[in-house]
Order: sequence, then C-alpha cells, then structure tokens
Amino acid sequence: MTEITFKLSSTPLQVLLYLNSWYFGAFYLAEILMFIYKGVSLPYPSDNLVLDVVLLVIFLGLETLRIFYGWKGNLCERSLASCASLFILFPCVALAVYYLLLQTFVLRLEFILCAILLCFYSLEFLLGLLSVSSFSRSKVY
Repeated sequence: MTEITFKLSSTPLQVLLYLNSWYFGAFYLAEILMFIYKGVSLPYPSDNLVLDVVLLVIFLGLETLRIFYGWKGNLCERSLASCASLFILFPCVALAVYYLLLQTFVLRLEFILCAILLCFYSLEFLLGLLSVSSFSRSKVY
C-alpha cells in the first residue's frame, strides 16, 4: 500500500521569514545608530533613553524567537510552533508601534523602517494563519 504525502509548508511564508530576519538585523543596527545619534544631539532624557534601549534588546529576543518558531513550525509542518510564532507576533507588533509612534523622539527614518516592519508582520500573520490552518486540516487521527 502506497501512501501519498503532500508538502504543506508555505514557501511564501518561508521566504518572508528569511527576508524579515535580514531586514530586522538591518533595522536593529539602524535603531542602535539612531539611538546614538539621538543621545548625542538631542535633549533625550536619560531615563527614556535607557527604557528605549532595554525595549530594543527585548525586541531582539522576541523577534529571534518568533522567526525561529515560525521557521521551524513551517518547515516541520507543526501547528504548535507556528501558533507560538503567531502569538509572539503580538508583542513584536506592539514594540514596532511603540518605536513608530510613542518614543520621545521619532526620526523620519525610524518611522519608515517601522512602517516597513509592520508590513512584513501583517503579511507574515496572514500567511502564518493560512499555514496553521492547512497543517491542522491535514492531520487525520
């Protein structure tokens, strides 16, 4: 008896996760450089600067976890890992919105970079939901 298996992992989601990993690296480096610029040339309160930098480090950890779980969940066709990636997406979106709108000083470049990051997030959310849906439907017990 032969069994036919279909590959359910999403190629567009995998490509998007790959591109987002590179984009977030560039985003993170640009944010660090902009914080140095803002700390030197703007009257940035030191407490706010420390808070923003600590949130940036937390953002790096969350984004790394999110991409890892999304990557492995998609390639291994695991609903749980993909759902974990989707749940971690919500605090990442909140941090991106914080850097987009709620910082003490928001540079135009930060606004553009955060807006692009939010576009990545919206596409990954939609493709992630579709992937989890297809993984869940394929499991027959």
